[in-house]
Amino acid sequence: MAAGQVSRFLPPTTHLWLGSADPDFLDLARREIAAADPEAVFQPLPEAPGLVRVCSQRSFADLAQAWQANPPIFLRHICPIHQERQLDEISLLRLDQNLLAAIDPALSFSVQTRRFGKLNVKPFQVNAALAEQVMATVGSPLQVKDPQQVISVVLLASSTGLRAWLGLSLAAQNLSTWAGGVHRFRRDPDQISRAEFKLLEAIQVFRVPLQPGGRALDLGAAPGGWSRILRLHGQQVTAVDPAELDERLRHDAGICHHRLSAQAYLARCPGQFHLILNDMRMDGRASAHLMAAFAPHLEPQGAAVMTLKLPHQHRLRVLRQTLDILGSAFPVVRARHLFHNRSEITLYLQKGIPAPHSSTT
Repeated sequence: MAAGQVSRFLPPTTHLWLGSADPDFLDLARREIAAADPEAVFQPLPEAPGLVRVCSQRSFADLAQAWQANPPIFLRHICPIHQERQLDEISLLRLDQNLLAAIDPALSFSVQTRRFGKLNVKPFQVNAALAEQVMATVGSPLQVKDPQQVISVVLLASSTGLRAWLGLSLAAQNLSTWAGGVHRFRRDPDQISRAEFKLLEAIQVFRVPLQPGGRALDLGAAPGGWSRILRLHGQQVTAVDPAELDERLRHDAGICHHRLSAQAYLARCPGQFHLILNDMRMDGRASAHLMAAFAPHLEPQGAAVMTLKLPHQHRLRVLRQTLDILGSAFPVVRARHLFHNRSEITLYLQKGIPAPHSSTT
């Protein structure tokens, strides 16, 4: 949009929307929604695991604004409902005139389609058909990656027929720029472990600062997936783990491997680091105490990323206790259940300006 130009993005106010989370954490996502709007009414969608239809007292735009400032942990993606249709044929799916009129022709757009149930149509086919309608009618530029405005489409096939929900929002309102918060990466032939995807997603979601030549500490590094990603981002890596690293990393001069436990390495009074990572499999509270002990070795403007393994029971209690432990050493604490997390969440820690951490209500 040109400087001084007034946005024409004016979607109708709606109190209907769809929320997405990992199916195993949908109950906690619903608690986050209820904390933000106690009057919210939920419609379960058993045919669509991880998806819930919400009718809230607060508008979608109001909730989205609040969550932009203080993102929820378990609610991964939200999108408004402006059209709700029962369809006989998917070919009949079109954007109505009110929704087309709300699209800003000066802002880039993308169509993001998800489907649930048995459907012969592919998401990209729906995306292409609706994108063509927008470009022909409104003239907005199509930009699949990092669009400014998003048309969200959810298709649900069930015993009662085919249902479609459509909505228009700014990409920033949806909590994630990926459809449903499903953040996918292409597999690198040199990939060492699937854990690499967790770090790649965390770097994007939290905008982790990675200055060229920065000093990074990778605790529990073996087999070395996170260390490899750090090297690809130009970091000088200190890898700490009693186990061996993948043989492809052993001759990398940018990786110094200490075959010690994290506790033993800490006792040696390590130096200062711009970034500290921790993906160790241990009790979350013990891991938090360890990170707090390493905090003095983080540069003043440094950052840390750690995964927190949550037990099947008392998940919120463990999470609150962990955040309390970390809060004493790291004023800035953000937590998100990323797409590549399983029974864990990812925490982003900074020693910068204090800010409230994500809600754990």
